[in-house]
Amino acid sequence: MTDTVTRSINHAQFTIEREVPVAPAVVFQAFADPAVKAKWFGGEEGWEQGESSVEFAVGGREVNEGTFQQKMTSRFVATYTDIIDNERLVYTYDMWLNGSHISTSVATWEFEPTATGTKLTLVEFGAHLDGFDTGAQREEGTVGLVDALVNYLVSQA
Repeated sequence: MTDTVTRSINHAQFTIEREVPVAPAVVFQAFADPAVKAKWFGGEEGWEQGESSVEFAVGGREVNEGTFQQKMTSRFVATYTDIIDNERLVYTYDMWLNGSHISTSVATWEFEPTATGTKLTLVEFGAHLDGFDTGAQREEGTVGLVDALVNYLVSQA
């Protein structure tokens, strides 16, 4: 007997804004330097890192795969489509969960200088596939990721 999946696409968009007490160049380095990015991107308790690579350049690809609590394997594969040093990033990315393709998204990050540091603005547009993921779930997970970035950046201030 073959498992059947009900095919569907759920589209979603969200925006997350934060202010951090560091210059845009410090924020940009948190993405551009793979060693720095590894300090805030993923790696929560119970995470076993799998494949990980970063080619931070327009047209470059980033892969981050790992298993959480020996149960759930997540795979993130991104392609950078626009990089303006210290100002913005744009990338597309696909997510898989336990081998099932769950979404394709476009993410834009803007780093705007402020009197006290940087205003971060993330806008994400997603196509969430076959009921494996929803826009609300992705936003919730992304808020956690942005909070981890902010915590790292505050520790650098």
